Amino acid sequence: MSFGIYVHWPYCVSKCPYCDYNAHVATHIDQARWRRAYERELRTVYDLTGPRLVDTVFFGGGTPSLMDPETVHHVLNVIQNLWGMSAVYEVTLEANPTTVDSLKFKAFRDCGVNRISLGVQSLIEQDLTFLGRNHDVDQAKKAIHLAQDIFPRMSFDVIYGRPAQTESSWERELDIILDLMAGHVSLYQLTIEEGTPLYLHHARGDFTALPNADIDRLYDLTHEIMTAHGYSNYEVSSFCKPGEESRHNLIYWRYHDYAGIGPGAHGRLQTHGKFITTRAHRAPDIWLERVEKDGHGYHPFINLTSRERLEEAVMMGLRLEEGIELERLKSLAQTQDPLNKERIKALISEGLLHDDPQSLRVTKAGRKCLNAVIAWVLQ
Repeated sequence: MSFGIYVHWPYCVSKCPYCDYNAHVATHIDQARWRRAYERELRTVYDLTGPRLVDTVFFGGGTPSLMDPETVHHVLNVIQNLWGMSAVYEVTLEANPTTVDSLKFKAFRDCGVNRISLGVQSLIEQDLTFLGRNHDVDQAKKAIHLAQDIFPRMSFDVIYGRPAQTESSWERELDIILDLMAGHVSLYQLTIEEGTPLYLHHARGDFTALPNADIDRLYDLTHEIMTAHGYSNYEVSSFCKPGEESRHNLIYWRYHDYAGIGPGAHGRLQTHGKFITTRAHRAPDIWLERVEKDGHGYHPFINLTSRERLEEAVMMGLRLEEGIELERLKSLAQTQDPLNKERIKALISEGLLHDDPQSLRVTKAGRKCLNAVIAWVLQ
């Protein structure tokens, strides 16, 4: 079973109006203090996991490209010295187009980063403004080309379903995306999350959200064009060429173990015969103080029941084109009949699940109402 480590860097130059992640703006960051804190929390996690190889590390945020390369290097050295890295390890670092240059990218590569994930979000100028991005289209393209030149693997994110977006405009943007791609892209539908500035703008009528029917048509168009160009929709929002899947994200979706390091980070681990979830305090200053005092910034661990493991595995696994093996679900649930067979048959008859005796897999139609499918399966 694969094992990954997620490292959260909570700082950004500015926070985007649609973002509900644990991200903060700060004028001064004591990177040496952060290096010490990351190391202390990593050592606490090692006491939980014991010896095993690490397959993936993911520096997420926030904007991890604001980190000093020395900080990234230190974290990776600690991980290597504690656990060791597998022979085909993947180290991903998220970056924004305005926070990178050639020298910094090369420094990250020399530290051990071998995959970059760029937050592009749009290749239309006015939509970048709407999304609160502080880069323009030209900067995004330059950052993509720079990442391709320096790193063996890279991906970038784009948000669609934006206000007033049409099928023709999205098709033109997809053509640009395909010209820029180097193996992997994540195409997310815009969500208006409660508590974000975008939610308030929408509530007071500053813009009109795209109707669900229009978003459905954009989804169909996305799938049609990307698959026609040889890209697998291996996960509901992710397209790639064979072998270019995000190995770290596959750990989440296949319900394998991962450690979460840093403020607000979540983890899922097997330790001393138990299955636990970990969750760190969200506020960076409080997290730092707790790590310096206790060796970690975690809230009390939560022991997962077999039913909770089953539910999480279904929620994660059905995001994947490959689905999840029924034998795995039986093992997690510790029962031979983990799911309601009549409900499964009903979803198959509706064309929302594949008729597969080995795996639970959603169809293309099922993906369009994935949350409803998951809720029905788990009732």
